[in-house]
Amino acid sequence: MSVLTRMLHAIDARDWATLRASFADTLHTDYTSLFGGTPEDISADELVARWRPLMLGYSATQHQTGPVLATGDRLDAHVIAHHWLDDAPGGDTWVVHGHYVARVVDDRIAELTLQTYRQTGNRDLPTLATERAAARPVSSA
Repeated sequence: MSVLTRMLHAIDARDWATLRASFADTLHTDYTSLFGGTPEDISADELVARWRPLMLGYSATQHQTGPVLATGDRLDAHVIAHHWLDDAPGGDTWVVHGHYVARVVDDRIAELTLQTYRQTGNRDLPTLATERAAARPVSSA
């Protein structure tokens, strides 16, 4: 049950090694309810490589979950994800309310789906955070 919480804490701490270790080598992701597009099978390395510049662009993030329900290899958890970007035009906060469904194999996430319930705040923050991260010097953080 803790792998989902471990993954989200790793995102907030910018702990890329723990984030990567939270995933199976290849996993199925579905963030279509938040970003559109289509679900995909992706390597964990590629997923972390995509998320890293976005997360580094934010001033801070905080993912809150609970309760987590484990049924066999499936985890279900409500999530509220706070994202902050200081001095962002249009507001410095974006909050996503939703529900995660994960399938876990050998204590690693093999499938991850976000069911978005609601968003509040500045929906342009992901784009702005990515732009800010790209404009910064390369960092190992």
